[in-house]
Amino acid sequence: MRVYGVTGWKNAGKTGLMERLVAEITGRGLTVSTVKHAHHSFDVDHPGRDSWRHRQAGASEVILASGYRVAQMTELRGAAEPPLAELLGRLSPVDLVLIEGYKREGHPKVEAFRAEAGTDLIAPGDPTIRAVASDTPLTLNRPVFDLNDTSAIADFILSEVGL
Repeated sequence: MRVYGVTGWKNAGKTGLMERLVAEITGRGLTVSTVKHAHHSFDVDHPGRDSWRHRQAGASEVILASGYRVAQMTELRGAAEPPLAELLGRLSPVDLVLIEGYKREGHPKVEAFRAEAGTDLIAPGDPTIRAVASDTPLTLNRPVFDLNDTSAIADFILSEVGL
């Protein structure tokens, strides 16, 4: 499976870039899935709903299915977070998986960078970052794209993965 990441510090523009890349790449007729890492607790369910009640009662996994979508929730209940490779193995085949976050994993990435966030670039010390998408001009030893030039960033990623 072809994978490519979008990484960067908080408020660097990762999610907006991911959203635009998914729309751009699927608009070209390719299939895309995404994996997003969160550093905090989150819930995709709502208190009081049937599936929430199943999890609260102790279910390890709950699948919620309808004619529109299927969601699978897995409660870790103290177990370790699954590694990225395991999560990728759960996905159905697609042309490309875009991964948001997972800074320390070994897959190739584009770093999203906004000067106003006040953080340092990750790229200079990380060879897995193959390019930077920035809102300000930068001089680096790898390609630098305008953060809003989604088409050029998509072209770069698709070339990198051979699509």
